Amino acid sequence: MAGIIIPIVCCAIILYAVGTVSRSLWRQRKNKPPAWPPYPLINATEEEMDRRHAELRDMLSHERLGPRRARRLWRKLQAAETGKGLIHEFHRDFCGHGLIRTERGVILCDIQDGHFPGPAIAAWETEDAFVDFFSRQSDFTMSGWDPAEPVFHTEDEWYRNNQRLRTRIIDRFL
Repeated sequence: MAGIIIPIVCCAIILYAVGTVSRSLWRQRKNKPPAWPPYPLINATEEEMDRRHAELRDMLSHERLGPRRARRLWRKLQAAETGKGLIHEFHRDFCGHGLIRTERGVILCDIQDGHFPGPAIAAWETEDAFVDFFSRQSDFTMSGWDPAEPVFHTEDEWYRNNQRLRTRIIDRFL
């Protein structure tokens, strides 16, 4: 008799536990907000978007990288394998600007799909040229807003300040 009752009781306990866990998971899923979009949608006017762009632009630092940081950046890039370097975003599609070591020096380029460098936007073959250029850069100039800095400057609102190099990204790399 115990040989019949014990397996039935064990089966009932197992079914109760599975049912309780399933019910708990179903409630969590039911009460969970939708995963997409992961941010509130806005219906902003063009003027509102321009205002937001200007607000973000005005928050960018104008503090220059300086020669010490630029020299450290060059040396760290030279220690990387050819084809590797400073890639700060690793995701699908456009990943912003990267600095990639080449056989001849370093290039600034757009990165696609987390690791595919695009054509060179600018290239430096010597440490002095690289340090001279990057020591005068700031978050503001690297964002693409400054028309006095033609290497980074763009009129394209999507491309401007979109995953560009920043001081904190460079410092994290160093």
